[in-house]
Amino acid sequence: MVHHRAPRRILAAGSGVLAALAGTAAGTAVATLTGAPSPVVAVGNAFVARTPGWLKDFAVRQFGENDKAVLLAGTAVVLLLVAAAAGWVGLTRPRVAVGIVVAMGLVALAATLVDTTTSARPAVAALAPLTTTVVGVAALLLLLEPLRSPDPLGPRPGDDLPSGFDRRRFLLTVLGTAAVATVGGGVTRLLGTSDAATSRAAVTIPPPASAAPPVPAGVDPLRGITPYVTPNRDFYRVDTALLVPDVPADTWRLRIHGEVDRELDLDFAALLDERLIERRITLTCVSNEVGGPYAGNATWIGVPLADLLRRAGVRDGADALKSTSADGMVIGTPLEAVLDGRDAMVAVAMNGEPLPLDHGFPARMVVPGLYGYVSATKWLVDIEVTRFSEFTAYWTERDWAEQAPIKLASRIDVPRGFESFPRDAVRVGGVAWAQHVGVSAVEVRVDDGPWQQARLAPQDGIDTWRQWSWRWDDATSGDHTLTVRATDARGVTQTSDRAEPRPDGSTGWHSVRFSVE
Repeated sequence: MVHHRAPRRILAAGSGVLAALAGTAAGTAVATLTGAPSPVVAVGNAFVARTPGWLKDFAVRQFGENDKAVLLAGTAVVLLLVAAAAGWVGLTRPRVAVGIVVAMGLVALAATLVDTTTSARPAVAALAPLTTTVVGVAALLLLLEPLRSPDPLGPRPGDDLPSGFDRRRFLLTVLGTAAVATVGGGVTRLLGTSDAATSRAAVTIPPPASAAPPVPAGVDPLRGITPYVTPNRDFYRVDTALLVPDVPADTWRLRIHGEVDRELDLDFAALLDERLIERRITLTCVSNEVGGPYAGNATWIGVPLADLLRRAGVRDGADALKSTSADGMVIGTPLEAVLDGRDAMVAVAMNGEPLPLDHGFPARMVVPGLYGYVSATKWLVDIEVTRFSEFTAYWTERDWAEQAPIKLASRIDVPRGFESFPRDAVRVGGVAWAQHVGVSAVEVRVDDGPWQQARLAPQDGIDTWRQWSWRWDDATSGDHTLTVRATDARGVTQTSDRAEPRPDGSTGWHSVRFSVE
């Protein structure tokens, strides 16, 4: 009886994959111990840093807040495919296989050495990709060696394995390599606890000197409408950080310098000793398409940024703030928008708790009325008072506008696309925003009919959105299109002209198809 076994090339390709897993796990464990980025993350960070604007826009449109997971998954898939190819080639050309693994290691090393997301010294950070390379090469050669044994008698019956193939030896090598991968993963899991998470759990935010008013009565007027205050777990996240920067509060510092009379250097305790204010402020991402989800309203507590800048003494001629995050992201903010009386702040709390890790803990910027890419630096560590002519921010390098006030917008939350209503219960609603201006009216129309005034829920300031609702009392059966538009407090009505988010925000009316039974 002939026992058919996996062909040798398939075992070789699988060996390449297993060697790559072992090397990556070992390198990631070393990265965890040294505080450096793992090789896969370092390569991903390098890709993000060099991603052209059009590709970043595509990723946000197609994958939304999952764009980072897609990038990391794609990087892992490419790694495994190349590793499988190295194993396949290694049966007959082992030097070429080793060269492929070393080349991948050099790519990871180069990405690690230019990574701005870590404070680890280059010599220390280099240990992770070097470990990945050494373990990967060693595992690959050990796994391939039994498959490459001399074969004077030809292949075994039923497969192409050498007649001297030692199954037990090969299996032990596979198990040993798998053990390396498992141990590496275990080290990462056990020791990879975020210091920032531990630090955040110990933070107590003092009561603000100036509290926000109570949430107005009468908000959330319709089931299914976006809540007036967005829970932290539901608040949108759009940034370039593949992994959330690990910034403990007890080691965090904020430096304010540049065109100032005196530099400020604050640790977290000193920041909390400053005058704190509490405000509800709606944030919007410039990537938001018409009707998109990238807007949220939260209650923020923070230190007025104007207080800090006035203490530092801003010099004449400065027109910009160059803010930098712990992972090296650079954002440019118009200085005038911070000093004109609006509640711009260095925020330390969100909806009654210290900032969530993925929303900027320990501290971030919040500037009402500006899109986040020019105002909302997370994991904030540095503010330089300067001029726009002296630097180029991350997003402006990718052809986004230098200054970007949020555009008047409105959105339909109910109905969802192609939803059906009973004829006597057609109630619709959504949100509208004109941050730092305020919304004065919202209108809706069905098909090409006349515009109808919607009911506006209360708001507690011009920096928050307004919910709206409308009931169609004389609804007619069939398929219909609902369209919404808003008017701001200055009397400006939202334009129907459709524009993409690039370079300074989308415009156009939001419409939804629905049916009445």
